[in-house]
Amino acid sequence: MRLDRYLYCIRLVKSRTLAQALIEQGHVRLDGRRAAKPSEEIKIGSIIALPLRGEVRVIRVTTLAARRGPPAEARLAYEEIDANRPAT
Repeated sequence: MRLDRYLYCIRLVKSRTLAQALIEQGHVRLDGRRAAKPSEEIKIGSIIALPLRGEVRVIRVTTLAARRGPPAEARLAYEEIDANRPAT
């Protein structure tokens, strides 16, 4: 699944255009490296870090969302990683 579409489907950004802009500006990291383009492929287990609302959010992909569903469904597609504790 494309990175920009995933961020849109899990409701971290309001549109794919905003997701694409974040990625193209170099603000999004995928598995520890800067995401170069919005079309980069993600898979289950990928780690995504991006700035949102004044803080850096780090998430682990748990499922690939098929659609932009309700917020409760979107939250099941990823797991928040606390930046202050080491990853397991």
